[in-house]
Amino acid sequence: MIKKGLILTLVLACNWSITVLSQENVIDEIVWIVGDEAILRSDVENQRLFMQNNRMRFQGDPYCFIPEELAIQKLYLNQAKIDSIDVEEGQVIRMVDMQIEREINQYHGTREKMEEYYNKKTSQIKEDYKIRIREQQVVQKMQEQIVGDVKLTPSEVRRYFRNISPDSLPTVPLTVEVQIITMEPKIPVEEIDAIKARLREFTDQIHNGEREFSTLAILFSEDPGSSIKGGDMGFMSKGDLLPEFANVAFNLSDPKRVSSVVETEYGFHIIQLIEKRGDRINCRHILLRPRASDNELMEANTRMDSLYTDIHADKLTFEDAATYVSYDKETRNNKGLMVNQSYESSYYGTPKFEMQELPPEVAKIVDGMQVGEISMPFRMTTRQQKEVIAIVKLKARTQSHRANLTDDFQALRTIVEQQKKEELLHDWIIKKQRTTYVRIAENWRNCDFRFPGWVKE
Repeated sequence: MIKKGLILTLVLACNWSITVLSQENVIDEIVWIVGDEAILRSDVENQRLFMQNNRMRFQGDPYCFIPEELAIQKLYLNQAKIDSIDVEEGQVIRMVDMQIEREINQYHGTREKMEEYYNKKTSQIKEDYKIRIREQQVVQKMQEQIVGDVKLTPSEVRRYFRNISPDSLPTVPLTVEVQIITMEPKIPVEEIDAIKARLREFTDQIHNGEREFSTLAILFSEDPGSSIKGGDMGFMSKGDLLPEFANVAFNLSDPKRVSSVVETEYGFHIIQLIEKRGDRINCRHILLRPRASDNELMEANTRMDSLYTDIHADKLTFEDAATYVSYDKETRNNKGLMVNQSYESSYYGTPKFEMQELPPEVAKIVDGMQVGEISMPFRMTTRQQKEVIAIVKLKARTQSHRANLTDDFQALRTIVEQQKKEELLHDWIIKKQRTTYVRIAENWRNCDFRFPGWVKE
């Protein structure tokens, strides 16, 4: 018996020259076949449009680069199907919604203009993104499975450093280490009571059937990530949520009821259950933040001014003030030293920051400071979107330089680990090419492919 996959491959191969009619009545054509999957001219054009719209750089001729990247993706997807690798649907939907909102906000301005640009309804654009993002997530999981947990010993990093020519060493950008003290303005009890009363009013409106929770979230919630989705936060585990929020959310059982008011470091919330799945929950929330008036911010600035004066008069050290006075719970147990929380950074988990990784207000102040200098008080917005008064001390600055083992061991380790992962994936693709049926249309072959093994005749 001939396997189903082989039959499909043969059918595609026999109909190689046959063009197909797309939904928009534009003649399409098969330009590549990888295994039993076809790559259409429209696939290439759609990806080119996506990359162009998202300001992504083409590595050479897009009509060579894009189909090869799509072919590599199909190798991963085919293996993922064999290995039963899949991704969570809720995560895909959240990423689609975020991408759509990003496109509207950054490039189009309105949904209508986005639809006009793509010549599609928003629902169709979402479906296209859903397919693309799901495949990207599956590919990423497949790659992670292939490379495994790459861990390098210090000797491997040193060997890499010895064997690389000085001219090939990466340039390490300027980095800084910063200590911070923050002081929050006092929020009047009347302001807090007013916020709670407003949330209780929303609760009454929902329970009385006057308004939908999702409508109120869109109109009033101050959480930009969920408000655009009617307060929908997507499926999360207890560990993904702040403890005080999780304790209330996971005790909800009736989707028609709304929680009591919950206070977290971000402000005050009301929560509505959508669905529970095992140890994960999907709920909506509305967040309101109490605001400090200009007078209260000025009072906080005056208090910080006094602290600044005392530090300069050696009445106490910056480190002691950060430990005992600072409101910033993320740094006060570390003598005010900020720690890089950007997962994308080579310095994640360390006190080193590239300038663009700092909060904008801090970067602006630090840029003109000398090592050891303490800034004057300034106003900034925290990660929790609270307005606070801050002073910072520049603890260290490392100028841009060629990487060396003494100062940049962690950065070099990251580089070598990434190279090792890329080598593993490169070898896997070459091996997979040899065992996968590939056919490329005649006028799509004249390319300088990254992996030459595609053309086998």
